[in-house]
Amino acid sequence: MCVCVLVVFVNGKFCKDPKLATAEDFFLSGLNKPGNTTNRLGVNETEANVEQIPGLNTLGVSAFRIDYAPNGQSPPHIHPRASEILLVLEGTLYAGFVTSDNLNNTLITKVLHEGDVFVFPIGLIHFHVNIGKTSAVAYSGLNSQFPGEITIADTIFGAHPRIKPDFLAKAFQLDPNMQYSDLIHQLILMLSPGHSNLKAPQT
Repeated sequence: MCVCVLVVFVNGKFCKDPKLATAEDFFLSGLNKPGNTTNRLGVNETEANVEQIPGLNTLGVSAFRIDYAPNGQSPPHIHPRASEILLVLEGTLYAGFVTSDNLNNTLITKVLHEGDVFVFPIGLIHFHVNIGKTSAVAYSGLNSQFPGEITIADTIFGAHPRIKPDFLAKAFQLDPNMQYSDLIHQLILMLSPGHSNLKAPQT
């Protein structure tokens, strides 16, 4: 057990003597409250990792609540330090991940209903989207106190300085002569769960 404060540096966080730990080092409230989904993705993640619960440091576990507006999505992303298990509490989600190159980049998907669980292996690109007509809620557990999250589209298109358009066009097999804005639009469509290669079945 290693509670984070400014005393000893362990596992990327500062820690204090376990003898000085209190209940507050292992406590977080508020995961019962819906998150604000009025954003471009229609989704909100309320985290419960070592940043919010200092006592999680070195314990290798974290969680978060996910709220989805209708059509809200957690777009293609990876967790570099953790596998994830997703539990649907309300609504209907379409979830999936893509296997690695040596497994032919196979798309593994499932429509999830209340009480269903789906697992995303560590480091693989995955997504989940609300395909129901009402709001949805899910909880995720991860086997890292700080799993990290890399959103593919934001990383590629938000790089500073930006990645050269001709390189992106070749990498994604698009027309290199397109305007940068059009190229980005096409790439965003390709990386969206609504793209033809990732299209969710109708409910």
